[in-house]
Amino acid sequence: MIEKFNQDLEITCYESDMNSQMRPTAFLNLAQEAANQHANYLGVGYDTMHITRKAWVLSRMHVRFNHTPHWRDRVNLQSWHKGANGYLYFRDFVVTDSAGRAAIEATTSWLVIDMDSRRLTKYTELAEDQERCICEDVIPEQAPKITLPSGAEPEQVATHTARYSDLDMNGHVNNVNYVEWAMDVIGYDVVSKLPLRELFINYNTEVKIGDDVVLKLWEDAENGAADERLFYVIGEVGGKNSFIVKLVF
Repeated sequence: MIEKFNQDLEITCYESDMNSQMRPTAFLNLAQEAANQHANYLGVGYDTMHITRKAWVLSRMHVRFNHTPHWRDRVNLQSWHKGANGYLYFRDFVVTDSAGRAAIEATTSWLVIDMDSRRLTKYTELAEDQERCICEDVIPEQAPKITLPSGAEPEQVATHTARYSDLDMNGHVNNVNYVEWAMDVIGYDVVSKLPLRELFINYNTEVKIGDDVVLKLWEDAENGAADERLFYVIGEVGGKNSFIVKLVF
């Protein structure tokens, strides 16, 4: 019987922000490693995929921060593969606190690429193997495609050149870094005072070393709830959309 990835953790100082709360990107880092370790357990991890020159890439993510853990809090992280549809493979995550409450919930959609051609490919062995699938939803809906509302006019607020510290093992910018850039351009006055409630991100094209990423920001003051602030951050390379992030504070 396939088991979920299961890990007990204590939130460290380097995973915490100026308010002693767990950084959103700290969760993303933990989720990335959980996915890696559980893929190994399922027999579709890095070592196995590398033989056939395939690699996992994250395509979409939706995260709900119900209440953010603090420094020194003890939490439990679980994750599992929950099936496939076409080229997309789905994985959910949940972080529970010491009282058993779901502090963070997330659903993700992954793709498999050929490492040489950089084109999409199917991993038929996993897609058709229901025995390695746990059909349990943390968030029932797939992470959505993000589209800007009609009339949105994002403004360029920064440019970031991809460098050594941004890269992952596949040689492109690590998925967590895009969210770090987004939080930075939204600004300290927002991210230091308002809790992040929801995070959506679409990864559209890879960003490589030396690429100049134009970062554009737009706040949607009309479509959020009365007590929310809703932001979009878009990253473009050479005029082409590389990623888009939607953050709800």
